[in-house]
Amino acid sequence: MANKEAAVAELSNLFETSNAVLLTEYRGLTVGQLKTLRRSISEHATYAVVKNTLTKIAANNAGISAFDESLAGPSAIAFVHGDPVAVAKELRAFAKANPALVVKNGFFDGNPLTADDVNKLADLESREVLLAKLAGAFKASLFGAAYMFNAPLAQAVRTVDALRIKQESAAE
Repeated sequence: MANKEAAVAELSNLFETSNAVLLTEYRGLTVGQLKTLRRSISEHATYAVVKNTLTKIAANNAGISAFDESLAGPSAIAFVHGDPVAVAKELRAFAKANPALVVKNGFFDGNPLTADDVNKLADLESREVLLAKLAGAFKASLFGAAYMFNAPLAQAVRTVDALRIKQESAAE
């Protein structure tokens, strides 16, 4: 009984401290395959095989009811503490190579996710790429602003130069 209470407390803590939570079914995967999956997402997430009843209690304690219907069969959860997009991409890539892994659903940013939502999350570009695009957009807008501020001066210089050429040609 004390072990179960400790397990529920640990799972509740993981639910509360994670950026996102992705529920999977691993039926048919070998221990070696699970180890490979854990290693591939270890930078951004902790992947744990869980007991359904204890997980349901822990999720409800953390205020998450998204997994109530999905906790059946052999379940494992990726508790994301880093980039959720990277974890979703790794899970999708692993599931393509190992069809026995099934992403059931998830929970991200206070909202439940369906399996399709997790795939859409995996389709997003990484954080670094999005930040680079944002920096490029800022740079482009700053360049445009500098051009607009510089344009009247350049036009004035061209006008004065044209007047000078006209006066020189008239003087000849």
